[in-house]
Order: sequence, then structure tokens, then C-alpha cells
Amino acid sequence: MTVVTDAPTNESELLARVPGQLYINGQWVAATGGRTLDVTDPATGRVIKTIADASVADGAAALDAADAAQAGWAATPARVRGEILRRAFDLLQERKHEFALLMTIEMGKPLPEALGEVAYGGEFLRWFSEEAVRISGRYGANPEGTGRMIVTQHPVGPCFLITPWNFPLAMATRKIAPALAAGCTVVVKPAALTPLTTLHFVALLEEVGLPAGVVNVITTSQSGAVSEPIITDPRLRKLSFTGSTAVGKSLIKLSAENVLRTSMELGGNAPFVVFADADLDQAVDGAIIAKFRNIGQACTAANRFIVHESVVAEFTRRITEKVAAFQIGRGTETGITIGPLIDGKAVAKANSLVQDALTRGATLITGGAAIEREGSFYAPTVLTDIQPGSDILRDEIFGPVLAISTFTDEADAVRLANDTEFGLISYVYTTDLARGQRMIDTLQTGMMGLNTGVVSNAAAPFGGVKQSGLGREGGLEGIQEYLSTKYTLTPVP
Repeated sequence: MTVVTDAPTNESELLARVPGQLYINGQWVAATGGRTLDVTDPATGRVIKTIADASVADGAAALDAADAAQAGWAATPARVRGEILRRAFDLLQERKHEFALLMTIEMGKPLPEALGEVAYGGEFLRWFSEEAVRISGRYGANPEGTGRMIVTQHPVGPCFLITPWNFPLAMATRKIAPALAAGCTVVVKPAALTPLTTLHFVALLEEVGLPAGVVNVITTSQSGAVSEPIITDPRLRKLSFTGSTAVGKSLIKLSAENVLRTSMELGGNAPFVVFADADLDQAVDGAIIAKFRNIGQACTAANRFIVHESVVAEFTRRITEKVAAFQIGRGTETGITIGPLIDGKAVAKANSLVQDALTRGATLITGGAAIEREGSFYAPTVLTDIQPGSDILRDEIFGPVLAISTFTDEADAVRLANDTEFGLISYVYTTDLARGQRMIDTLQTGMMGLNTGVVSNAAAPFGGVKQSGLGREGGLEGIQEYLSTKYTLTPVP
């Protein structure tokens, strides 16, 4: 294996090293018909690389390769599978600055945040490299004493992994690592807006010795057309998707044809509840992270700030002071804390939600408009007095907009927090431990941050309830999504 050190590089050199083709059966190949798609820098709107645009035939070829490699990969010793993932983790750490720069260029997040994503995304490689050798079953007598029960775990088979644009590395490693650890082969379809990080990462997997056909990558601007034949092919046994609830519902319907195993990490509408007894300094710091991390473009982003009426004025003052100090610009620049939104549509959506809230009676404290400059920037915004019925209380913002409502008592807070069809994550700030326990029991979310604004960790199960999804990624639970259970009975001789 040739190791390339993570020496400082300029953007053009880095982009030139990123593959621009499809990766099928261990080969980098052009799309059928030579079709291409452009990848742009959201901070400038300029094309940074032109890559292959996969067709339906290319998707079929990728599944062919995954299916052909499945038996061999499943039979590969767990230790060998784990060591490949561990080598990938080690090499990723050596090249962390390179991967961070690439994410910043294609997605827009500030460089320090991109480095944080490399650390977070890498942990899935390390965690599941260790879990590969811990896949286990059980053995014992049946209650009647007439036989012996053997319970074993087996890879589900070829998987189709669809990743979003907002965390280009972490969403790829969070799906690829457990699948490979479990003994499954995969076809990966990254988002057309940010495909370069995934392509670069798969080149790294190739470098550390991953066999041909185990991971295949198709980049395409025709997501629905290319994905549907893969999902309905009887050889596919697992679908994992991260994205909007609307698309997730359509994929669940499509997957029903072959009764696929599905993992769905869908939309969020996270409440951020601040009680009267909260440590406000801690709550404000947590709010900044929970709301403005990744420029607000995260399914875990706090969407509805529900603050007790006795502390809302002080909370608003403190949060506005911090928001006003944000530095806005291209994420590669020193000191930048807020980069661009992913594209013009995202800017238009954020502005529409803000204008609707203002029309219904909200108060604008700061921001509230697109920034007139190159790229797709929206001013960090604080709104108060959000009125019931406002779109911003129902729709996932996915932008740097902090919307504050008030509540009077605990029951009111719980009612407001649960008043959504989503249930991914909630955030609660209180110094009352008994209240914190009650919130764990009563808030309808799959995850909770209790006095913290960040909860994601490779060792913990990530996922939601209600219309926020199905299944879990990460933790002990994450590898189970890629395993099927077989029970065997043998009679007593």
C-alpha cells in the first residue's frame, strides 16, 4: 500500500486527485453514453469538477458487481473485514486535512467543522472494525429438553445506500462501515450536490485493500430513475436512506415489493426546551451548537426554541449577542463561522419561512434576509414571538434561523415539543434532575440532549420515532441492521 501523507495542498491539486468516474467492480469507469454532471462550490456558484452521471444501466452494473462479490465477502473472516476498516480509519486520520478541505469546497461548511466531521465520520470505521468480530449468536436446550437451539447471525446480502449532501463523509461511513463489518456488499449513491467526498473516500478504501465489487459507487443526476430498478431488483436485500421524509415514504413503498430490510433516517423538527431553572450560559452555548452547526443544515438541528416566559428575554439577548458576532464567508477562510447554504433553493426556503413567521406576528431581532454576495448565503437570524400556525413550526428549516416561542409550565412545554409528526431528537435544559428524567420519559423523540447541544456518537444508536424514520445507525444496534437471524433446531441424539 502506498501511503500519501496529508501534506498541505491547494484546491486545484486536491480536486484533480479526486476521481471523477463511477466505481464499479473495482474499476473506475465512465458513465454509459459519456454523460456528466457538474459539481459546484456553494460559496461561489462556480463549477469545481465535472464527473460521471450514471444511467440505469450503470446502476444495474453496480448491483451486478455487489451481487457477484456477496458470497466471497460474507465468507471473509470477520477479523479480515475489521482490519480493512481499521486501516481505512488510520489512513483517513493521516489525510484528515485533505478530506476536510474537500468537504468545505463542495458543501460549504467552515473548515473547523469539516475537520470535526472527519473525526466523527472516522469513528464509524473504528467502531465497526471492532464490532465485526463481535457478531454472535446463542446455543441452548429448548424448554422441552428434546433438542438444542442454535441462533446465528448472517449478513442480509447486497445493500443500496443512499446518502445526503449535508454530511458527505460521515453519512457514507455511517452506512458503509456497518454493512462491510456485517459481511454485506453495497452500492452507494451519494447526493449529486456533494459526491466528491464519497468518491475520494472509496478511493481510500481501494487503497487499503478492499476487494473488487464489495463497494460500488454511482453518482447521478437521475436519482429516481437510477434507484428504482436497483430497489426493485430481487437480488437487493437492504435499503438504507438518509434524507427527507417525503422521499423516504416513497422509497418505503417501493421497497415493499420485495419486502426489503429498510433503514430510514428522515426529517426532524427538534424542540430545544429551556426551563426557568436552566443554566442560561450553558443553554445559550448549547443553542449555538444545536442550531448553527453545519449552517443549520442538519436533521438534528434545533428547529423550535421553546423557552420559559420568565427567561426568554435574557435568553434572547444572550443568543443574539453571539449570533451578531458570527463571521460569514467561504468556509476555507480563517475565522469563518457561517458558510453558504447548499444552493439558491435553500436560501429561498429559509427566507420563505422567515417571511411567513413575520407576517403572522413574529418579531425580527437580527438577520432575516439573503446576503447580497457571490454564492448562496443567508444571514444568521433570530426571531421571537413565533405564533401558532407559523410554517416555521412545522417545516424543517435547514438554515441559520433561530425561532423562539414561549411556554408557561412543564405540561405546556411537553405539549409544544411533541406537537409535530417528527421525532428525531430533542434538547432540554434544566438543573432539576427529576424534571430531566420526566422529559426522557415524555418527549417523543428517538434521541435527547439533556443539557448538551450535541449527541451524535459512533458508539450510540442514532435514529428517530414517528415520521423521523426506522432503524438505528451506530452503536451496538447499528450492525444489527445488516444482519439476519437464523434459528436452527437439532434433536437430542
